[in-house]
Amino acid sequence: MKSIRLFWYTSTALSMALSLAPASAQTADTDAEAADEIVVTGSRIQRSGFDAPTPTTVVGEAELRQGNRPSIAQVLNDMPQFRGTSTPATTVGNTTSGVSTADLRGLGAVRTLTLLNGHRFTGSNDLNIVPQNLIKRVDVVTGGASAAWGSGAVAGVVNIILDDELKGLRMGAQTGVSSRGDMGRYGVDMAWGTSFAGDRGHFMISADYLQEKGAFGRKDRPNLESSVFQRPDGKLILANDVNYTVLNRGGSLLRTNGTPYNLIFNPDGSVGPLPLGSQTAGQFTVGGNGQNIYDYVAVSSPYQRNNVYARATFDITDSLKLWADGSYSRMWGNYSFFPETPIVAIMPDNAFLTPAARSQLSAAGVTGPFLLGRILDDVGPNRMLNFKFSRRNLEGSVGLKGSFGDGWGYDAYYDHGEVRSDQSLYNQRIKANFDRAIDAVLVNGTPVCRVNAVTVTDPNCTPINLLGNGNISAAGVAYAFGGTRSINTIKLDAAGASLHGHPFSTWAGPVDIAVGTDFRWEALVTNYIDPMSKANAFATLNSAPTNGRFSVKEVFGEVNLPLIDLKDAVHFEINGAARYSDYSTSGGIWSWKTGGTLRLANDLLLRSVYSRDIRSPSVPEYFSTRSTNIADLYDPFRQATQAGVRIYTGGNPNLTPEISHTLTVGGSYSPHYVRGFSVSVDYYDIKIDNVITVVTVTDTLAQCFRTNPNDPTCGGVITRGANGAMESIAATYRNLVSYSTRGLDIEASYRTSLGNGKLGFRVLANHIFDLMIANANSSTDVAGVVGGDTAFSTPKWRLTGTVTYENAGFGADLRARYVGGGIYSKTQAILNNQISSRTYVDLGLRFKVGDFTLFGNVNNMFDVAPPYVPYTNANYDVIGRYFSAGVKVKF
Repeated sequence: MKSIRLFWYTSTALSMALSLAPASAQTADTDAEAADEIVVTGSRIQRSGFDAPTPTTVVGEAELRQGNRPSIAQVLNDMPQFRGTSTPATTVGNTTSGVSTADLRGLGAVRTLTLLNGHRFTGSNDLNIVPQNLIKRVDVVTGGASAAWGSGAVAGVVNIILDDELKGLRMGAQTGVSSRGDMGRYGVDMAWGTSFAGDRGHFMISADYLQEKGAFGRKDRPNLESSVFQRPDGKLILANDVNYTVLNRGGSLLRTNGTPYNLIFNPDGSVGPLPLGSQTAGQFTVGGNGQNIYDYVAVSSPYQRNNVYARATFDITDSLKLWADGSYSRMWGNYSFFPETPIVAIMPDNAFLTPAARSQLSAAGVTGPFLLGRILDDVGPNRMLNFKFSRRNLEGSVGLKGSFGDGWGYDAYYDHGEVRSDQSLYNQRIKANFDRAIDAVLVNGTPVCRVNAVTVTDPNCTPINLLGNGNISAAGVAYAFGGTRSINTIKLDAAGASLHGHPFSTWAGPVDIAVGTDFRWEALVTNYIDPMSKANAFATLNSAPTNGRFSVKEVFGEVNLPLIDLKDAVHFEINGAARYSDYSTSGGIWSWKTGGTLRLANDLLLRSVYSRDIRSPSVPEYFSTRSTNIADLYDPFRQATQAGVRIYTGGNPNLTPEISHTLTVGGSYSPHYVRGFSVSVDYYDIKIDNVITVVTVTDTLAQCFRTNPNDPTCGGVITRGANGAMESIAATYRNLVSYSTRGLDIEASYRTSLGNGKLGFRVLANHIFDLMIANANSSTDVAGVVGGDTAFSTPKWRLTGTVTYENAGFGADLRARYVGGGIYSKTQAILNNQISSRTYVDLGLRFKVGDFTLFGNVNNMFDVAPPYVPYTNANYDVIGRYFSAGVKVKF
């Protein structure tokens, strides 16, 4: 039997840890003997029974299985403290498709430091690479922890702990599908571990493969085509199925000032009316037979992944262990992205204007050149832009862990990792070729590019017929369309060493210290850019070379000083830590924390901590390549919604570090007279200055209009055409003034015997009092703004409640996830601005037969529909009812 060692815990964390012990464990002592060793890593102090002032939550076996989530990030997203900012269902329209990250407080994944077995790793930007079948538990430190762990721990730390003592063989297989028949999932996994050299050594290896086919159907999912619509009377409403009048898959005819004729080209080249919806104003209509960009963008992006992980340990002596691990991960996908939406000029002598069409145009008053708004969903074999990506991660680590003397320990490690990203975007317009190809005239009855009508200046030019869907020839596609490709590598080298122990004792107990040093080198290298991107030839996305690097040298120390120790009555300790970091890009900077814990009568723990935390810009924030998205945006300068605006994002080498101050006050209560019950409440107050972020385009437009309504270009951030219409917006990383948020974390659990099994209850809740975005001119509270015009889009309340029952042959989990409502926007006067809350119910069942476990899950059992929010909104379920099942076996 192993004893339980809690190097950091709250009472709630301890309660949940013990709740995972076998059903036979009934008392504190027997629980401790039956449970596996637990080392919770929220602090550098390592002493059994240590109460650190920073709160934590332990995600154990029960939470890991609930919902049968495909990645650990999506497991965390079910917890109220997290926000699903990046998942396959929220990154379906940009070049980070399929990524899953951990985002505490919704302050951005970059402000959550993610560790694997206590160390940084290159795959923290996409937790799909973590071997799910080896995860033992996850420690979530819900407070600033930069002094202990370094840059990035502004919102907190997620430490993923693997089961590095695995013995025997585990195998599993699973499948899943939504109630709409899409989102097919198929996966297999295996893990094996064994000891060698008379139990002095241990080796384990795991591998898994998973495929998600994605979801592309929006028509049969309520509200997934909703957006803000400006009515003819100028008032704004949220409406479903808002379609273009200025863009159409057959081609919409526009006047030279951009207003629509409400005429479209049919596939045979004839002209007909655009069937309008219930309300029409300017560029949009509600309903009708038009299209919008949401008709094409996936609900959840498809991907495949495979992971291989191996670890070996060897006890050189009884007090010195050598370990090494290595991993290979790959994630890839290939699917239709979204169509390009050009608006082009068509001349009266265009070769593809039929006599019938000319007559129809004349009757409609179209006598000269006109504009054509076209949705290019008929280009090549994939019909529109096609995105292909492959992300490969290679990582290796080696380290020593040892002890000496009375309670002293040390460890040292080195890690090297590389993430190689290969991505392509096909079926893009080659700007110059496309413009020449669509301007065709008849020469001796044959369509010819105008540039070749008199003198052949481009012998490869092939005319393209845009007048009606499905008329673009294969030769025209070959001439006017192509693909961009880029290959980039992110590299991480990290090394560290630490020493911990207690040099002496006071009247109240041992004084504990931890000291150490960390080194880190990060780099982003461009390995390949296609030649046409180098010439800026494509209309939507041109890959650009990105090369940059930085390094940091750090020293840190932590001390814990007990001041009062009255047995079974009062125990009081104070804790402090400091870290000095020297960055090659921005110089030296301090982070620190100070706090204390007071335990009363063994049952009540009170804690408080105040910290100064930092976050240095990451390599992608400094140096990342420009990427492109397309969106429909409300333009406050013109007071109209505009379709198809390009949004450019990218890095900024002039960034400086963020500085955050966090106050956490709270406690936990585990009454000895109610065995198995525990509750904790913690108040947090976080303020981040010099914030590094990308301002949402809606915020950008609103701030530009508010601060300088006479500058429609916002100092060059917004690019406009000759008629004043927006063409593009730059949304690169910038240092802003501050973010701040205040809230409560609430957790309660109870576990008791029921018949021959165990019954458990757990509730996690998060309430946000306010979440402020401040700049030089204003401060806005966006807590409860759950629509699409703020980067945070965070409900004021989130809650997860679970009831679990388990015995030797059967287990069941019933879970409810509550997501609060709020308003869609604070910057737009929308008539139906209110968004109602949602509650999702999940059910999981397990049946154990010998070494086999059969399981099945239903997520969102009642198929609760999302409200009127953008398709990428992270708060609400857009998939609907989802079924999954599988089998696991252990030998």
